Formats: sequence, structure tokens, C-alpha cells
Amino acid sequence: MHKPALRGRQGPWGWLFVSPSVLVLGLFLALPIVMALWVSLLDWNGQSNPFTGGQATFVGLDNYRGLLTEDGLDRTLFATSLRNNAYYVLLFVPLSTGLGLTLAMIVNQRMLRGRSLLRTTFYFPSVTSTIAVSTIFLFLFQGSGAVNSLLSWIGVKGPNWFADPRGIVWVTLGNLGLADPNHPSGFLTDHGFMGLSWFEWLSGPSVAMSTMILLATWTTSGTFMLIFLAALQDIPRELEEAAALDGVNRRQLLRHVTLPALRPVLFLVLTLALIGSWQVFDMVYVMGQGAPGNTTLTPAFMSYQSAFKNADYGQGAAIAFILFAIVLACTGAQRWLLRERNPRQGRRR
Repeated sequence: MHKPALRGRQGPWGWLFVSPSVLVLGLFLALPIVMALWVSLLDWNGQSNPFTGGQATFVGLDNYRGLLTEDGLDRTLFATSLRNNAYYVLLFVPLSTGLGLTLAMIVNQRMLRGRSLLRTTFYFPSVTSTIAVSTIFLFLFQGSGAVNSLLSWIGVKGPNWFADPRGIVWVTLGNLGLADPNHPSGFLTDHGFMGLSWFEWLSGPSVAMSTMILLATWTTSGTFMLIFLAALQDIPRELEEAAALDGVNRRQLLRHVTLPALRPVLFLVLTLALIGSWQVFDMVYVMGQGAPGNTTLTPAFMSYQSAFKNADYGQGAAIAFILFAIVLACTGAQRWLLRERNPRQGRRR
């Protein structure tokens, strides 16, 4: 008889206990987001208070129009950054996820010797400073660096990795004799989207961006390995033993037992990889800052450059919110694609 009254008193006490966390999140997360949204509607150079008038001019959606619809350098640069980052996402997400899962399955073998050493070795790049690793990669991939020296031993002349703006799609097609990158089709050069020709959209990541993707995959796969490893160790051994009694091979075990059991963890890893790949900044800042030819420019770095170098904080904030919308859309699409599809239930009699 007294339970409803007791439950009624639990509400205020619950809000009282969570109020410190709600206050901190509101003060340091929600409020800055609202302030940044207001700044994205202004022409503001950061030298005055954007909330009291002064040198801040309200321009409405002009910052968004300049990036998305109006012809000009800003839209061309933003489209270039989206193209670069889109190829980064398309390559980095499956490579890092697949490599992390493969490493986890390797170190999860019960009969494997030195598993602890292998786990430490595979995870070590993930705890290393990205700035330090990026600096080392700059030396390794120089024109006369260690990588090109190794390639020369097998008769391959390596490119000048961080000074090569060519897209790997056209480079590959040109080497195979399937296309001439120096004389592209007129349709590809005369038509385009957001200020970029289709030839530029379809060029693929540049050689420099491909090197960054390789670096990011190497430094991130260790973290994903640990996540997958924890999930693999939670799979009951009875499932594997039952599958072995049924005569399934390793491929069938992976497809019908392991991957279905890893579905929630796989969604988590893919989401982390997707969000992190759209926010790539530190490698770009250290290794190229958009060079060569803006082929390593990303929206996150362009937002920083617009705000802190060009003193156009309105455009920088607008880029950040467009990027936020892209991340939400990609995450929602990924959640829909990876949803659990239940078979139709038969009609009830």
C-alpha cells in the first residue's frame, strides 16, 4: 500500500543526486554548443563580445551558404576537404576495424605462445603520442627515407610521399593503362559538384593522404583489438564446441557464430572509427596542414584554420556544425544498416 508513495518520493531525490552531473554537462557541453551555434550566424573576428553587438554582425545563414551553395573559394575548399575526409573514412574505417578483429582473433588462440607479448606489441602504437608517431612517419616517408630505400632494394622507385598530390585512383588506372590522368575525359572535367569537377571527386585519396590513412590504421587497430578481444572471450566455449561437433569449418564458424555474437561490439567499434575519422586533425596539423595542393585538408582542420588563422570565427563554427550533422547522419545510417533483422513471425493461429 505504501509503495506508490515511496516511488513518488524517489523522483526528487534522484534529480538531486544527478544534478551535479547535469549542471556540469550543461555548463561545459550544452551551453558552449548553443554559444557556438550563435557564433555560426555571425560575422565575428574574435576581438569583441559576440553576445553584445559591437564588431559582431548578424549575417544569418550566410556562412552556411558560402560553404554549400555560393560559388567561390570557400565552397571549393570545403568541398575539397569533404572529398579528402570521405575517402579517409571509406578506407580507414574498414581497414582499422578488420585489422583490429584479425589481431584479436590471433591473440585469442588458446594454444598460442607469447600471447601477452603479442597483445602488448599490437597495442603499443595506440598509447603512443600521435604527434610523435606523425613526426617519425615524416622522416620514414621522405623522398630519401627508409621506406623508399627498402623499396629500391626490390627495384621499385617510391614517390615523394608527402609532396605527391596525385589521387591513387588515377595513378593506378594510369599505371595499368586503363586511363590517361594527364588527358581526362571532357565530361569529367567540365561537370562537377560544389565547385569540384568529377575528375577531382573520383581521383581517390592523394598519395599523402593515403600515408596518413596507413598511420591512423596502425595506431588505432590496437585499441579496437582490445575491444574485440574482450568480446571474443565472452563468447561461450559451448557454442564453438557445438559448432565443431556439427562439422563446420573456420569460415563457417566465423560467419555463423563469431560475427553474430560480436554484433553489438562491432557496431561500437564502427561508430568509434566513424566519428574519429571525421574529426581527424592532429595528423593533418603535423604532417601537412592541407599540403600538397589541399589534398590533406579536412573539415576539422579547415574549421581551425578559418577561426584561429583567418579570424573568421563564424565560418569556423559553421564548418563545425556541418561536420556535426554529417557525423550524425553517418552514424544513423550505420545504425540502420547494422540493425538486427528478425525473420517474420508466422501468423498466429
